[in-house]
Amino acid sequence: MNNVKDNTEKPLVSFIVTCYNLPTELIGECLRSILELSLRENEREIIVIDDGSEPAAIDGIGEYSNDIIYIRQRNGGLSVARNMGLRVASGDYIQFVDGDDKLIADAYDRCLDIIRYNDADIVLFDSADNEKVKLVYDIPEATDGSQYMRHNNLHASAWGYIFNRKILLDLRFTPGLLHEDEEFTPLLILRAEKIYCTNIVAYFYRKRSSSIMHDKNKKHILKRLDDLEYIIMHLNEKAALLPLNDRNALQRRVAQLTMDYLFNIIKLTRSSKQLDMRIERLKDKGLFPLPDNSYTKKYTVFRLLSKNKILRRLACRAFQLADIS
Repeated sequence: MNNVKDNTEKPLVSFIVTCYNLPTELIGECLRSILELSLRENEREIIVIDDGSEPAAIDGIGEYSNDIIYIRQRNGGLSVARNMGLRVASGDYIQFVDGDDKLIADAYDRCLDIIRYNDADIVLFDSADNEKVKLVYDIPEATDGSQYMRHNNLHASAWGYIFNRKILLDLRFTPGLLHEDEEFTPLLILRAEKIYCTNIVAYFYRKRSSSIMHDKNKKHILKRLDDLEYIIMHLNEKAALLPLNDRNALQRRVAQLTMDYLFNIIKLTRSSKQLDMRIERLKDKGLFPLPDNSYTKKYTVFRLLSKNKILRRLACRAFQLADIS
């Protein structure tokens, strides 16, 4: 079912709301949070992508049918749903919102002010699992994407920023990947000339035990690790083709992801065999040991510990003992 609004004016922001088998009351909360923003009707476009929910999500959100573009598609995963939203979106700016989350209206309006008056490419903001947040009024200095990534660790969640669609070009999410944001976000940020990194808490992130990231099935865990390894390898290949500053920026991100990847192998599999096997594949690509750079204190400590095979085995054993206790 497609319910397409006929807007004569180009909207300022397209909100791409994705959902799959979510309680419709949560989707309703999400949509209300967007409708409460300071945007006039012709300044917003709300695109709901129903990724094959059963029953169809529209059955529970019909009261919003005049305010949204509703598209129902065969289940293909989050990447496919977001790509469909990008195909339909006509706004100058794009904001992804997961259907079980919502925007914090007063805070998000501050981000809208930045794009209205500063011609931003990307505005980064923070999230919280409650709505009682302190409003922030300071606007940081703009920087470009390369400089930002060379000096900061990324929070890659695609809902954590609003971006100008002109920098998107041909970039899309890779279908079938878990952690698809980890591939998409750094490549998008590198394209930005004006980034505003704020500490505005503008997004309400709902922690749900049924989330795919909480799935402890062994097959699912290995899929998560395989996909993250693919992303690391892909970004590393991309980095080799970039100019020096961009290459250094993306290599920092690759190193951070590799650190997270190694930790998750230990935490999720508890297997020194898995860890050793995957480290060998990283070595083949020159990604292990981790680069000797002082990105953060955490990175420096982990880099030193991860080089020691005995300490790696002890870490796996410690998580095994934690399971027993």
